[in-house]
Amino acid sequence: MKGVPLNEELYKYIVDTFAVEDDVLKSVVASTEENEMPLIHVSPENGKFLQLLIKIIGAKRILEIGTLAGYSSIWMARGLPVDGKLITLEFEQKHSEVAKNNFIKAGLEDKIEVITGPALDSLDKLKDGKFDFTFIDADKVNINIYFDKIIDMMNRGGIITADNTLRRGDVVNQNSDDENTKAIREYNKKVASDTRVESLLVPISDGVTVCLVK
Repeated sequence: MKGVPLNEELYKYIVDTFAVEDDVLKSVVASTEENEMPLIHVSPENGKFLQLLIKIIGAKRILEIGTLAGYSSIWMARGLPVDGKLITLEFEQKHSEVAKNNFIKAGLEDKIEVITGPALDSLDKLKDGKFDFTFIDADKVNINIYFDKIIDMMNRGGIITADNTLRRGDVVNQNSDDENTKAIREYNKKVASDTRVESLLVPISDGVTVCLVK
């Protein structure tokens, strides 16, 4: 294995150098705790990584599946041009309301649209739309269905990203009975061989699988 395994000191160096949270992002984390929502938002360096990808390809339309309190949404929306738009899908009404308040604090309420309800239903309603960038960070058991729906909604040269694709290292545990892990393992295998995309699992945070749409 090549590369340098991360320890706490190296991780802190990366975040402190490249992905410092401002007061808005810190307040989003605080609002997540205050509203007794799970602290499962992306890490700062993951948010910066997504934002960088968005800027690299010049994305104007972003689709996010899984809003929570809006932490990743803000990281990504900050990478959009003036006329850019991010649509984020959230199942829980409470989460949507918390996120909307956070978008106002961030001054991004005009750039981000929250759609509340089952993501599969929302995707069907959006099927005629086209996107340049997608971030999947919702229930893992449906990740393969999400991909199948999203791939036809992507512009050529767009990017599809999926979070937690290492599953804390459990993807290599063939004895795991966890349905989420099985779905992630199937997803990684699927996109690695799908001729419509070129893909790589990037070992950042809990793993981000990046697919370039051909």
